[in-house]
Amino acid sequence: MNDLALEWIDKAEGDFATAQRELRARRSPNYDAACFHAQQCAEKYLKALLMERGSTFPKTHNLIDLLGLASRADAGLEPWRHTLLQLNPYGVQYRYPGESADKTEARETVKALIPFRLFVRGLLGLPAPR
Repeated sequence: MNDLALEWIDKAEGDFATAQRELRARRSPNYDAACFHAQQCAEKYLKALLMERGSTFPKTHNLIDLLGLASRADAGLEPWRHTLLQLNPYGVQYRYPGESADKTEARETVKALIPFRLFVRGLLGLPAPR
C-alpha cells in the first residue's frame, strides 16, 4: 500500500479512537470532540482511498466534495452519501461557541461512522479491526 495512504489511515484511526474515548468518558466528556473526530476519521479515510487510487484532491474538509472525487474510482461509495452528509457539518459546527453536542448526538454520529469506516477499510484491503 502507498506510504502516504498508510499515514492517512493511521491518522484516521487516531481520530476514531479519540471519538470513541470522548464518547465513553465518564468524567468531563467532550461530545463536541467526539463529533469532530468522527468527521475527521471519515475525511481521512476518503483521503487515504484517494491517495491509494492515485488521485489528487484539494485541501478541503468537505466530505461531499471528497466523495465526488472518490466515487469516480469506486462507485460503491455513492450509497454512503447520506452518512457523509450527516457527518459533514461536524468538521466545523461545534468548534466555536454558540452550539454544543450532547451525548445522544455524539453517540449517533460515531454510530454512523462505524459502518462507513469498515466499508472503506474493505476497499483498501484492510482487515476488519478487532
